[in-house]
Amino acid sequence: MHNVNSNNGDSATKKLVVSAMFCAMAYVAMFVFRFKVSFLTFDFKDVFISILSLLYGPAYGVMSAAVVALLELVTVSDTGWYGLVMNFLSSGTFALAIGLVYKHKRTFYGAILAVVTGVVSMVTVMMLANLFITPFYMGVVRTAVINLIPSLLLPFNLCKGVMNAAVMLLLYKPVVSLLRKTKLVKTGNSQYGADMKTVILMIFSVLFIILSLVVIFIVLDGNYDFFR
Repeated sequence: MHNVNSNNGDSATKKLVVSAMFCAMAYVAMFVFRFKVSFLTFDFKDVFISILSLLYGPAYGVMSAAVVALLELVTVSDTGWYGLVMNFLSSGTFALAIGLVYKHKRTFYGAILAVVTGVVSMVTVMMLANLFITPFYMGVVRTAVINLIPSLLLPFNLCKGVMNAAVMLLLYKPVVSLLRKTKLVKTGNSQYGADMKTVILMIFSVLFIILSLVVIFIVLDGNYDFFR
């Protein structure tokens, strides 16, 4: 990853502009690449929310997660407050964990550790959220939700986290390079260039995406009629 510090000299105005841009891109990604798996919604908004968290720190990532969740609520969501809370918990946890780790370890390996931490944290929080929030919203007993953990909730959230992390790792460098060319982000020292580490990272990112797609369309191919 590039060494772009949250205190890198970018003005407050530039940070506001860049944050607004990433919120807009996150919303578009959510709107365009959105599809349902049972009562769960898969999208790629966390790609841009997490890039912002890497750029300016976890606070910006969490705030953008809240903004996008609100925009989703008033435009395309059909799950009301439940969707708002779950979307914010998912995206906010993902961005917070990634931003916190990378803030203190701004290297290639720090970026890998950050995305792994982000995925694990998001999956853990969403398992707990589903156990305590979903029964009230869906009007089912908690046991019914627990039974869905191995067959739906765990693989879905794991796939969503891994795919968003993989796409984020693929897009981070070209997106930040473009922002630097437009002078919206200050130039910093690169932690890795177009070397073998970058190639390996890209290969693993693509493999993660393919693997996640296979899991979504095979493992999650079931009917959960009581949620419909």
